[in-house]
Amino acid sequence: MSNYLKFLLEFLIFPGLVFVAIIGLLLSWLDRKISARLQWRVGPPWYQCFADIIKLFGKETIIPQGRKLIFLLAPIVSAISVILISVLLYNANFYPQCSFLGDIILVIYLLALPPLMTILGASASKNPLSSVGASREMTLYFAYELPFVIVTILLIMKAHGSIRLFELINYQKTHGAYLYSISGVITFIIYLFTMQAKLGYVPFDIAEAEQEIMAGVYTEYSGFALAMFKLTKAMLLFVFPMFIITLVWGGINSISTLWKFAIIFILTVLVKNTNPRVRIDQALKFFWLGMTPLAILGLILGLYKL
Repeated sequence: MSNYLKFLLEFLIFPGLVFVAIIGLLLSWLDRKISARLQWRVGPPWYQCFADIIKLFGKETIIPQGRKLIFLLAPIVSAISVILISVLLYNANFYPQCSFLGDIILVIYLLALPPLMTILGASASKNPLSSVGASREMTLYFAYELPFVIVTILLIMKAHGSIRLFELINYQKTHGAYLYSISGVITFIIYLFTMQAKLGYVPFDIAEAEQEIMAGVYTEYSGFALAMFKLTKAMLLFVFPMFIITLVWGGINSISTLWKFAIIFILTVLVKNTNPRVRIDQALKFFWLGMTPLAILGLILGLYKL
């Protein structure tokens, strides 16, 4: 089998589109079910998220007057970036020879694409409410990305400057998971809050804010395009915890990955259901005045192997 055919199968089936979409939608249902039970509701049946996506794919996609190509490409590029992250993480954990120099940098760039595509798509629609949402999403992105990059540099420094995913995993196998150190705990905390913001979950659902700006960045989206954005969020709900486990918690190498994933997932759902939405200025203060100094502290501690 040629490398191109192998990559195509990985991208479309496993660990790519089909696999990540199914797992992501099941996790979205589980998120909704747990949230419902916490609020003394029954919650939806297991197939509800699949039905929602299928229904959206069957509806008409209404394209507003604006930059139509960017409007339509944004959700597609967003979904592709998450699928590529899944393939890269899978290969780095199970096929070390497929890990290449700089793949960790590529993953960071790919993780930046979903929020950036959301900003571009919302701006392209020329809807005032979408523009407000895009402005909030952009501000939020600049807020959480700084501490996120700082702690990722910390992990690279601990692995003697390696920018290969496999070498970060291998270092943890030799010296123990990063999480079992003070700087590792700091990294884990920052990654959790970054995940919350990238998913657009409470308390950082500022860009969507249905009670304030209708659906914010998604106001003009419908049909296929809206389905792709929702699918991206669902897939990210699976991919980001796997990213955290790979970089901080020893890699995906045993059955213990399941309970590690469960802990991250449950923490995310609990934070979502026990906090009110913050204002954009509060989010900025939280990440710049709270998480960024914490990330710098982690970086200093990492220099001393703590």
